[in-house]
Amino acid sequence: MSAIQALPGTKDILPDESGLWQRLEATARTILQRAAFRELRTPIFERTDLFARGIGEATDVVGKEMYTFVDRGDRSLTLRPEGTAGAVRAFIEHKLHASGSVQRLWYCGPMFRYERPQAGRQRQFHQIGAELLGSGSPRADVEAIAVAVELLEELGLKSLRLALNSVGDRDDRARYRQQLVDFLTPHAADLDEDSRDRLSRNPLRILDSKDAKTQDICADAPKLIDALGPESAARFERVQQGLTDLGIAYALDHRLVRGLDYYTHTAFEIQSDDLGAQATVCGGGRYDGLVAELGGPETAAVGWAIGMERLILLLQQMAAPVAPAVDVYLVSRGEAAEQKALAVAQQLRRSGLTVEMDLTGSAFGKQFKRADRSGARACVILGDEEAKTDTAQIKWLADGSQIAVDRAELVEAIAKLDAGLDP
Repeated sequence: MSAIQALPGTKDILPDESGLWQRLEATARTILQRAAFRELRTPIFERTDLFARGIGEATDVVGKEMYTFVDRGDRSLTLRPEGTAGAVRAFIEHKLHASGSVQRLWYCGPMFRYERPQAGRQRQFHQIGAELLGSGSPRADVEAIAVAVELLEELGLKSLRLALNSVGDRDDRARYRQQLVDFLTPHAADLDEDSRDRLSRNPLRILDSKDAKTQDICADAPKLIDALGPESAARFERVQQGLTDLGIAYALDHRLVRGLDYYTHTAFEIQSDDLGAQATVCGGGRYDGLVAELGGPETAAVGWAIGMERLILLLQQMAAPVAPAVDVYLVSRGEAAEQKALAVAQQLRRSGLTVEMDLTGSAFGKQFKRADRSGARACVILGDEEAKTDTAQIKWLADGSQIAVDRAELVEAIAKLDAGLDP
């Protein structure tokens, strides 16, 4: 009988990799908490109409990529393909808007889309996202972008580029949509199949096509920024000035429209030159109409999401250091020593040290080899003599030096050795 394997588009995060994930999550938590964002945890499945209404039925996500099923209550449910719609649903359901203050929310967790797996893109993938609800000020857009940039810089990422555009308000987009359709219709036969389909359903998404011939055609298309009304244009100028004031470099990208229908005004992506064709690490923008569309009060909002798999690829390329998982490796041999080993391990763990206890009972030489491989700084050794005298040996694995101490002084001795002092 063959062994069962993980499904295509899913990936186990093994212990050797999890340190990078933990570092990423811890850094995100620190940066977001500094900016007064509070964590929100929503279910991984929701009613299907939440995404159909929120994301837009004409989008590829809703039309082609969602994992949707009917449950035993005959309800259509969907595994969440992104985090914003669920966050907005929770914002409305729990009346977080009632306080009258701006809500700063962030989340982290798995999302699900049925698409072709590739490097940094899985069918079950993970995102860190931030949503700032209740402010229509351009300053909120700038702050959201600044927090994302700070997070990526804190992780040590280089070769990052901020691409910026405005998709205007509803009237701006309606005006531009007609201009774009008028321009593309004579070229319809030369567009790729997906773009021909989008021409009637969602023409702005054609600008995001990866097909080379379609890209060549779109190079001469009207620019959305030229269709902005005076208020939208002035607003976008204020966003650009805010970024300039913070020293955050950006480049205007007139084809940047983002893939979801709820975006208004500012749209942005943070891209990396180290990821090849799939260059986007972080994407987001403003979505002033989404809360009302989902049944809440008129609420201005802006947010972003970071793809964690792509970020992990970048950190791995950087050979980003990960703190050793183990501080102390505890070896023991002999019945009396093995009986005392767990008590010693608990003593060290209660002091805040991470301790791995060897449970094999094999010869000391083999246990020492495992201690070296563990990455621990110190090896604590218990044998028959140590069990009899209630002592322990501390072997410093970096240089092989070794001392004997009373068990009661074990924690203090390790701390002194850590500090470079004579115990």
